[in-house]
Amino acid sequence: MLLAQLHGFVEIARRGTVSRAAEALFVTQPALTARLKGLERELGTPLFIRHGRGVRLTDAGRAFLPHAQRALDEVDEGRRLVTEVGRGSTGQLALGAAPAVSTYVLPAILERLHAAYPSVQLSVRTGHSEEVLDLVLRDQVEVGLVRALRHPGIESVPLYEDELVLVSHPEHGFAKSGAIEVARIGDEQLILFDRSSSYHDVTASFLRENGVLPRGVMELDNIDAAKKMVRQGLGVALLPYTAVAEELEAGTLAAATITDADPVRRQIVAIRRRDAGPPSGIVAALLDTIADVSDDLQRAAAA
Repeated sequence: MLLAQLHGFVEIARRGTVSRAAEALFVTQPALTARLKGLERELGTPLFIRHGRGVRLTDAGRAFLPHAQRALDEVDEGRRLVTEVGRGSTGQLALGAAPAVSTYVLPAILERLHAAYPSVQLSVRTGHSEEVLDLVLRDQVEVGLVRALRHPGIESVPLYEDELVLVSHPEHGFAKSGAIEVARIGDEQLILFDRSSSYHDVTASFLRENGVLPRGVMELDNIDAAKKMVRQGLGVALLPYTAVAEELEAGTLAAATITDADPVRRQIVAIRRRDAGPPSGIVAALLDTIADVSDDLQRAAAA
């Protein structure tokens, strides 16, 4: 059953004659008659009774008409939705994000995206970067926000660099001096977080490469717990800038520059399946929004 046949049937029923319907559809009368006969053959029954002034519906035709009209309406609605999805104004979007991204960066991204596209249904799944990579590869999420990873099945778009910042209580000696040598970290109680995260590995590698053995180490399971310990003056920590930006601005934490070691940075990227095709619709809108938020983060970090 073809859409052209349904259009022809509905238009003939509306106009009352094949000739008027053909004129309205911009087809020839024989072509429209052929469409109607094909539909009647498929249904196995006549849909119209011919009379001198035109046609009228048979009982079968009257029964079939509302269903044909609904089918055409559904197709029109589907076309409208496809257009809106293409523009990014509706649809569904599943995201995956690593914990530090989902906690400290993703809310700003989703707030802007929702303000611009309120009809889009958003869902978010979190996990460490390798877990999000697996979600992307298995088509469980369309976009993942993770640290830079290599895999032949994905393509990556660089978003921003998240620098690890040495933070302390505002009254701590590090805060008062503002700049220290890396060896001085060895005199402090160091607060680490989430042994399973890449940030833990990067911090441990940084200390090892610089020959630093902290006086003591406190390991917690998340960044917020680590920040609370630092705010209580119980130690210092190397934490992602995005995780402490608000506290630094409010003055509840203070940052110190390490003068004799390169900054520790992690590249954050958006990943998609390599075979997903060029981004369009809401995915393209998401990537644009992420780029805007990333620009804001870079400007704030440089300020």
